[in-house]
Amino acid sequence: MSLAFKVFALSDLGLHREGNEDSGFFSPKLIAVADGMGGHAGGEVASSIAINSLVATLSKADELLKVTTEINREISERVIAEPDLAGMGTTLTALAINGDVVELLHVGDSRCYAFAGGKLNQLSNDHTVMQELIDQGRITPEEAINHPQRSLLTQALMGDSQVNPVLQLYPITIGDQFLLCSDGLTAVLSDLEISKICKKTSGQELVETLVAETREKGAPDNVTVIWAEIVSEDQASSLRLIGAANG
Repeated sequence: MSLAFKVFALSDLGLHREGNEDSGFFSPKLIAVADGMGGHAGGEVASSIAINSLVATLSKADELLKVTTEINREISERVIAEPDLAGMGTTLTALAINGDVVELLHVGDSRCYAFAGGKLNQLSNDHTVMQELIDQGRITPEEAINHPQRSLLTQALMGDSQVNPVLQLYPITIGDQFLLCSDGLTAVLSDLEISKICKKTSGQELVETLVAETREKGAPDNVTVIWAEIVSEDQASSLRLIGAANG
């Protein structure tokens, strides 16, 4: 049986941003979130470049690991053509089905979780200063929550950045569930709060509830949520762009 994604997604402006710098995408075999950064609409441009470069790999199953090089090249060329966009960049978290496994490609602090047994399991590792300090035992996860440098990235796709991506592989079966999101969600809601919503709701109601709860708590940033369930190919979702990539 060929496995595929059934997807429910939502990208929201939040309460304090003038534009949506998040981009997202889903198809039967590939889902992704990119969170852009940079002034003069640069974040929107960078995240859109990331997602559209990723879409171009759909027919090339072996190209997922190489897509970061292509994204960096396109960002660099765009900045040369439009110098006002200098400094723009983006995260990228993508999950692709390859047979009976999913491949996770991750740069930055947008996250990928598996949801099983009523619990969230973070599969991606945040590329942030805070995560490095936590890994080194210099601060606790609780101390990182309100730290003034909590949003500083150690890796991002910025055109001139040296990124050495890896693919993490996980076996999958019918019924497995995954959550991809920008940090507009995880900077506001804890993993425990997110998991409670995942236990109580499902489908489109689940993503709408996550975004609504984020807005209830102030939603200082754009928030993009993709909920994906592993199904047989005849139940798969069709291709769709969301957020800035759909602009």
